[in-house]
Amino acid sequence: VYVGSSEAYGASFQSAAGRPVTESEPLRPTTVYGATKAAADLMIGQMAYDGLRAVRCRPFNHTGPGQSDAYVVPAFARQVAEIVAGKSEPVIHVGNLEVERDFLDVRDVVRAYARLAMVDVDAEPDCVFNIASGQPRKIRDILDMLIARSGIDIEVRTDPERLRLNDTPFACGDASKARDRLNWRPLVPFEQTIADVFGYWRRMCGAR
Repeated sequence: VYVGSSEAYGASFQSAAGRPVTESEPLRPTTVYGATKAAADLMIGQMAYDGLRAVRCRPFNHTGPGQSDAYVVPAFARQVAEIVAGKSEPVIHVGNLEVERDFLDVRDVVRAYARLAMVDVDAEPDCVFNIASGQPRKIRDILDMLIARSGIDIEVRTDPERLRLNDTPFACGDASKARDRLNWRPLVPFEQTIADVFGYWRRMCGAR
């Protein structure tokens, strides 16, 4: 099982014009991370035609309690939790909040990986699956959900250093192939994911 990334699609999200991308979309990475994932994805795909028993997946954004605050959802959750704990002033520093991403709970993604390990790869050498919710969410809406949980009036400030030059405005995946072939679909409500991530950081920050 090769775990790739939706970032391998890169510029294809823009040419998709707001629709969820399928596995047949070309890989056109715009970041170094996406390029490394795309390169390995293509190499393993080629090796599958030479007989390698391989299945590839392209998971979209996912999060959950315990994730590093290097990622957007826990980064917001940590800042809000520190404010609730009285460790920071009621100000959150952010990048571009208008981009839209397809978010999943990590527990749903891990279920997909387990099912991928058991799929019949002999039936299809070019075996690749999107792991996605199919529901784009604005980063601003996610931040608003976390702030609402704090019960505090928090100021949001844009930090120029957090803005990315190659930020993709919209990224969403079509996971109908995973639903049909793997009988997989997301089960954890996103509201529960946010509650669990925030709860984790409240405990880490000593907030009551």
